[in-house]
Amino acid sequence: MAPIAASRQQFDEITTVVGIFSAFGLVFSVSLFAWICCQRKSSKSNKTPPYKFVHVLKGVDIYPENLNSKKKFGADDKSEANNKSAMPKNSLHLDLEKRDLNGNFPKTTPKIQSSPYLENLTPKHFAERKKDSVSPDSLKSITSLSSDDKQDKLGTLFFSLEYNFEKKAFVVNIKEAHGLPAMDEQSMTSDPYIKMTILPEKKHKVKTRVLRKTLDPAFNETFTFYGIPPSQIQDLTLHFMILSFDRFSRDDVIGEVLIPLTGIELSEGRLLMDREIIKRNVRKSSGHGELLISLCYQSTTNTLTVVVLKAKHLPKSDVSGLSDPYIKVNLYHAKKRISKKKTHVKKCTPNAVFNELFVFDIPCEGLDDISIEFLVLDSDRGSRNEVIGRLTLGSSAEGTGGEHWKEICEYPRRQIAKWHML
Repeated sequence: MAPIAASRQQFDEITTVVGIFSAFGLVFSVSLFAWICCQRKSSKSNKTPPYKFVHVLKGVDIYPENLNSKKKFGADDKSEANNKSAMPKNSLHLDLEKRDLNGNFPKTTPKIQSSPYLENLTPKHFAERKKDSVSPDSLKSITSLSSDDKQDKLGTLFFSLEYNFEKKAFVVNIKEAHGLPAMDEQSMTSDPYIKMTILPEKKHKVKTRVLRKTLDPAFNETFTFYGIPPSQIQDLTLHFMILSFDRFSRDDVIGEVLIPLTGIELSEGRLLMDREIIKRNVRKSSGHGELLISLCYQSTTNTLTVVVLKAKHLPKSDVSGLSDPYIKVNLYHAKKRISKKKTHVKKCTPNAVFNELFVFDIPCEGLDDISIEFLVLDSDRGSRNEVIGRLTLGSSAEGTGGEHWKEICEYPRRQIAKWHML
């Protein structure tokens, strides 16, 4: 029994010693780990961050915020001077304080070593050479030419044309545009996009997406038009309208490009083309055309029958020289619109024949407070319809509009037709 008790005492002493040593080891390892973490943090805080971050997305460089403040790098003027003196000649030194707002370094001109020839030259020689080389007349001509070039040049449009004979499809790829003018005076940029129309029928109208804040947009968008036979290609004209998107007002028109397809061979494959963008040609006509209207007032039923018969000599409001007119008819009672009608659209004609009849119920007896307004509009699927002309008939109307109204009041139940100038 005595040996067993002694062995138990020895075993208890060994376990206590092992526990003490393990506790000391754990404390030492934790303190060592904490010391290493503090050293790493201090070494990271002393290092300067990278001078430039570049992310390339379709050729656009995105830079971080300006890092010009000295507090971010924790460097004083004295330490910078010591670093510059201690730095070897062959090492690369990036002076972060000399960068511009975009993070780029300004271009420095190399120093030219002095030569005995340059030392012998006096300021008089330089003054004489400047007088001989540049004159006031030449400066005026140069400035005038540069200003004219800036005003006239609206950029260049790059695109490609292709015809798929198997599918009978006409393919247009709008690639890019270079050198567009800045339509936003504050940011000195534009938000360009392109509308394309196939003339003269204007059945096919497409437009690209809007690219924000760029003067050299790269669209690279392909449009395929099916159902166009190859024999009809030569009769078509492509109209590209280059615009700048404006969220708060009407979009600004930068310019246009007209491409007649006569003489262009697409049988050999894809054809790459580029054209200068020109100013939009707004064609103004002397008159707004004429409208033939027939009116009949039924006093018994208190109704007014309006027949829109014809329109002629409508102005050419489109680039193709042809309009798509239709007419809105508005009935007013005491200067308040109470009813409205409209005709069908007549495609590509300045002399439209409508022959459409509308019957309006008159809410009061007589036509003293009644007037009718005719609005002639040009239908445009891609943008807002443009008003070509306006005509008002009523008791207070002047000219033929007032005479026509007086006749239908004097001769009720009689259909009276007259031409009116818009």
